[in-house]
Amino acid sequence: MAAQRKKRKKLHLLSHTRPTSTAKRPSLSSQATRALIRKHHTLQKQLHFATSNGDIAVAESLQTQLAASGGLQKYQEASIQGQSAERGGDTSKLLMEWVGEMLPDALRSGSTIRAKGRLRMLEVGALKVDNACSRSGIFDVTRIDLHSRHPDIKTQDFMEMDSPSKEAMEEEGFDLVSLSLVVNYVGDGVGRGEMLKRVGGFLRLGRHSREEYLMNSVFPALFLVLPAPCVTNSRYLDEERMEDIMTSLGYVKVKRKLSKKLVYYLWRYVRIKAEQLENVAFRKAEVRPGGQRNNFTIILQ
Repeated sequence: MAAQRKKRKKLHLLSHTRPTSTAKRPSLSSQATRALIRKHHTLQKQLHFATSNGDIAVAESLQTQLAASGGLQKYQEASIQGQSAERGGDTSKLLMEWVGEMLPDALRSGSTIRAKGRLRMLEVGALKVDNACSRSGIFDVTRIDLHSRHPDIKTQDFMEMDSPSKEAMEEEGFDLVSLSLVVNYVGDGVGRGEMLKRVGGFLRLGRHSREEYLMNSVFPALFLVLPAPCVTNSRYLDEERMEDIMTSLGYVKVKRKLSKKLVYYLWRYVRIKAEQLENVAFRKAEVRPGGQRNNFTIILQ
């Protein structure tokens, strides 16, 4: 009887052993997702503080801890899971509900949008390309993130992004800027204030037809989402101060919603002169005393 021939194991390319971008990764529980995001934010704040104070040893230790916990990649994965439809985490769903309520029927039907071109939206800190605003057909979305994980999301730091010139604003400006869970990621109050101050430089004003006049009751606008405790339990920020800050930057509050975890705002931009903006100042000041408060703040200087 002939000896049984041994089967040769087929070799695979190294690239075939890596998961593809469409491969389904094991899902973290909601509790584990929140814990990972909280830990990442805490380490980032501590790192920013250590770096600002020139404490190199502490900064290196914190960078090691961030890397050990998976770094930005794990944070982005957790954030994407948090935004999944199964967990009801797409914040732009509420934005589209608000826009649907306020836009005139002619615009909401899409006829005017198709005739005049879709509204332009800048989504800062974008993680997904199939969220509610992307599927709406109303917006032509420009997506940016510090570290893009998708070809339709541009790697770009908003703080270093060139704002449109006055001559190019009509063509290159935006009708809506989205900062959903972005401002709270900035390491300190001054940086958060600088981010909010920059937004107006990207928003385009001045429409004259009847449809566009009606549209101006909504746009240009800023969609801002923060963790609820940033406003409800901060030692340095409450609703009144938040509104005072935004008013000083040229915004009017159009919509607000508070959930157990998040606070959502839609602010309409009504313009502010450059010289006025230079004189705006909101320093760190206690507005809500108490030992169990967080230290989230927004500073304008």
